[in-house]
Amino acid sequence: MYRSHTCGELRSSHINKEVTLSGWVQKTRDKGFVVWVDLRDRYGITQLVFDEERSDPEILEKARVLGREFVLQVKGTVIERSSKNSNIPTGEIEILVTKLKVLNESLIPPFTIEDKTDGGEDLRMKYRYLDIRRNPVKENLIFRSKVTIEVRNYLSKQGFIEVETPYLIKSTPEGARDFVVPSRMNEGQFYALPQSPQTFKQLLMVGGLDKYFHIVKCFRDEDLRADRQPEFTQIDCEMAFVEQDDVLNAFEGLTRHLLLEINGLETGEFPRLTYDDAMKRFGNDKPDIRFGMEFGELNEIAQHKDFNVFNSSELVVGIAVPGAASYTRKEIDQLINWIRRPQVGAKGMVYVKCNEDGSYKSSVDKFYNQEDLSKWAKHTGAKPGDLICILSGNIAETRTQLSALRMEMAERLGLRNPKEFAPLWVVDFPLLELDEETGNYHAMHHPFTSPKPGQLELLDTDPAAVRANAYDLVLNGNEIGGGSIRIHDKETQATMFRHLGFTPEEAKAQFGFLMDAFQYGAPPHGGIAFGLDRLVAILGGQETIRDFIAFPKNNSGRDVMIDAPAFIDDAQLKELNLKLDIPT
Repeated sequence: MYRSHTCGELRSSHINKEVTLSGWVQKTRDKGFVVWVDLRDRYGITQLVFDEERSDPEILEKARVLGREFVLQVKGTVIERSSKNSNIPTGEIEILVTKLKVLNESLIPPFTIEDKTDGGEDLRMKYRYLDIRRNPVKENLIFRSKVTIEVRNYLSKQGFIEVETPYLIKSTPEGARDFVVPSRMNEGQFYALPQSPQTFKQLLMVGGLDKYFHIVKCFRDEDLRADRQPEFTQIDCEMAFVEQDDVLNAFEGLTRHLLLEINGLETGEFPRLTYDDAMKRFGNDKPDIRFGMEFGELNEIAQHKDFNVFNSSELVVGIAVPGAASYTRKEIDQLINWIRRPQVGAKGMVYVKCNEDGSYKSSVDKFYNQEDLSKWAKHTGAKPGDLICILSGNIAETRTQLSALRMEMAERLGLRNPKEFAPLWVVDFPLLELDEETGNYHAMHHPFTSPKPGQLELLDTDPAAVRANAYDLVLNGNEIGGGSIRIHDKETQATMFRHLGFTPEEAKAQFGFLMDAFQYGAPPHGGIAFGLDRLVAILGGQETIRDFIAFPKNNSGRDVMIDAPAFIDDAQLKELNLKLDIPT
């Protein structure tokens, strides 16, 4: 037996008890006549004591040479600690060690294994197995496990069946690049790793399972960022004989359960916004509604003056930034420079200071009088002391730019409280998006999404007007889940493929198995997929997913710990019938 108790377990009630502990050396303190060692495991820290009066001299000398991260087994007696430490649960006791065994020595770690470490991110990723010993990472992984267990328990109690789906599948166009796997037994052919189990979960509905879920790894070969990894985890779900409200109610229930069990928060019914309203009011389809600064469109009251910048624009729109009328001209210029960055791309910004005395001072006083500016304040909801920030241009770009500014100002003003949660549903998305370069339409969600009832005929006459029977769940400005009611008959699916530019032959080659299945009594069905990594991070009060993944990739898609991806040797290439042709 390596231990009778963990390093976070012992209390004053255990005093005089003989115990055995195992763990890692957090730190040692040698005062000459006494040596203290902090012994750490997953559960906490217990102080060990070795002294000249009570300890075997041989054990005392062994304690003096212990290094950080040595792995120990100790036996001893729990005694009352003379200098108590209220910062740790075991702070009232210590262990007077009678036996000491070094189970394994350790090199000096490349960074300190402390909550606040001196190791940079790249170094910590290279030695991730050491980074996991630190409390912040360890606790994030434990937190992720807790969320996952709650998801499984909740869905199981609601009658969902967890079913595994394949990882080696066929490459199909789903919006991102596939990772492909060569097949040794089928020369020249390749599997693809799934971007999602989409078609398989639909086939499970055809199979009559009624309610399915799977906490599943998915893979997309796309550019990375803080909240994206090449391999990620989804809570994938599907239900038969459902309409949109059935799905929304089921998974609103799951989300409310998680907020209650994980964060201790009671939440009411989630608000619902149409896609068009979300874009008009917030400039994006995943709005953060923890704060205001809703868009106020100003075309009718700002155009038809002598200010050509507004007159030539499709959209003139502003937000009221609370309390920012006190900004100096230098601070406003810095804000204008911020929105002119390539990442945002605005050409400039008009501003209005709403003074406390009810007057207005703007950068366009030459063109607009106080009455005009008062109307702008009314349309943006600005109050005395606020700063109105106004952008103009074409509709799509201007909304995107002002949305970025809204989020930046909320960040600067501390309005994005990570302990506050504001979920909502966004519904009625466009079914199709036009690719400006090719002039072709592609599915905004995926090609299996059903149009809203009664709108199928519009595909031939006005495809841009067709709304999708689709929905996204948004939490604190992040999409945490998305899904749709699916197409469940062959003819409608064939119509959709045709509008997406597939020939009948291409549709059959790519998705013939699904269309064949629809001919054998496929039920109406729909579902949703949650991004587990992102959901866990947000529930944990963060937006970066990397620290909630045990072994993440860096921004180049590399695992720097195991040095992957890597070249394979010529023998493997030959076995797989592959030949590399890399330009030099």
